Amino acid sequence: MKSLLTIVFSLILSSTLMSQGYEVGDYATDFKLRNIDGEYVSLKDHQDAKGFIVIFTTNHCPYAIAWEDRIIALDKMFKNKGFPVIAINPNSAEAYPADSFEKMIERAEEKGFTFPYLHDEKQEIYKIYGATKTPHVYILKKEQDKLKVSYIGAIDNNYRDAEQADEHYVQDAVNNLLAGREPDPDFTRAIGCGIK
Repeated sequence: MKSLLTIVFSLILSSTLMSQGYEVGDYATDFKLRNIDGEYVSLKDHQDAKGFIVIFTTNHCPYAIAWEDRIIALDKMFKNKGFPVIAINPNSAEAYPADSFEKMIERAEEKGFTFPYLHDEKQEIYKIYGATKTPHVYILKKEQDKLKVSYIGAIDNNYRDAEQADEHYVQDAVNNLLAGREPDPDFTRAIGCGIK
């Protein structure tokens, strides 16, 4: 008979493995989440896309706010080249009322978001992907009917000041994919607020 310690350790290990989410090279699942316009959006809706810049972000997090203009710039830079931004708010509105669906609509209008801003209301998708911070980026590349995870991590190397950033991870990763190369680096540490 297994000891209680062995059972507890097994449960912790399996829980940890389940919560790790995607790694570069994995194939990501699609999702269907409500956009700020009330419509439901999934990645399969974008038939002409070559891939996606999926960013888990929120309204209230200072890191997310610091990167908002750069997220808008990335969408403007790459949407017409086949890599649109899809932003997802994973936070619980109960834990953070500032991240409610209504506040998402307000924030998107205030900032002039050019991309879908989806609500992970049941907090399921961020767990599947393995996002832990806001913002946390997953670049997906279409391979026939699959979505290959090609980059995971931060937007660039300076959340405080866009002008001071000298490593533009997401921009470089997408440019590499458009040129037929793999991103280098394909993984960086996401910096931001913990998901609530």
